[in-house]
Amino acid sequence: MRFSGAMVAGIALFVSLGTVSAASADREAGSEQARILATNFQLPFPCGQSWTGNSDQSSAHRSYEIDFNRGGSANADLGDTVVAAAAGTVSISAHQGSTNGFGNLVKIDHGSGWTTYYAHLDARSVSVGQSVSQGQQIGTVGRTSRPGNNISAHLHYEVRQGSGYPGNIRQAVFNGTTFGYPNQTLTSRNCGGASNPYTPAEVCGSGYSVIDSAALGSAGTVYLLYNTANGRNCVVTMKQTSLGQATATSAYLEVQGGTRQTDAGDYSYYAGPVTAAAPGTCVKWGGKVGAAAYDSPFEHCGS
Repeated sequence: MRFSGAMVAGIALFVSLGTVSAASADREAGSEQARILATNFQLPFPCGQSWTGNSDQSSAHRSYEIDFNRGGSANADLGDTVVAAAAGTVSISAHQGSTNGFGNLVKIDHGSGWTTYYAHLDARSVSVGQSVSQGQQIGTVGRTSRPGNNISAHLHYEVRQGSGYPGNIRQAVFNGTTFGYPNQTLTSRNCGGASNPYTPAEVCGSGYSVIDSAALGSAGTVYLLYNTANGRNCVVTMKQTSLGQATATSAYLEVQGGTRQTDAGDYSYYAGPVTAAAPGTCVKWGGKVGAAAYDSPFEHCGS
């Protein structure tokens, strides 16, 4: 059969529209998958901690990178815990100071082209090829960089999608909400991906803020909080496994020169709160979930 010019054009248009429609559907499906993944990220710090992010105070920033701090002095955050913003596989765990100025860097691949970068770490606690869960410790806040580059302690955090730096840097999303560029203070909801319905601040009550924490493996985290209004400390141990099941959990607080106070029992979500007045006095704190335990020295003598 011989087709007329009009019929050939019509067939070509139909095929073209079909191809465009299929491509469009693929793009939409990919965009939806990317959107779901992007909204799953949490702050890269333990549950309940408050950190301030800045994207405009570094000449090295090219796009939506964020530098995080919470302490009041240059190196107050040195050694603080850094956790994975989402589950994934470690693709870089190395000191890259002379290469790009990142110093100790951990890069996590989250799939679908999404990656996160955690730079200037004091120490790295994961290795290449290792699978990590959301909220798992991957290192500590540091000040490592290229030789001769003297920087203060902070976490440099990036989210990237695909290739082509710096155009592949994406706006950071935490707990489903885009970071409030250029500066914002946020409280972490990164509770290990275990969906504990409570936060340390909720357990201790109004006015309390997290000032320290210690991971109990994957079983939970023990938190130390302080209330500046009344000078009281609070300790709570939050479970991350066996949620809703009554298992052995404890929390304690000891003010130097005083008697240790402990809350221990079979609890479904947390132990505590254990509170005591300690303005300007050193405290010892800790807790357990099952066999995993943490015991601090006497510390935090000014809060």
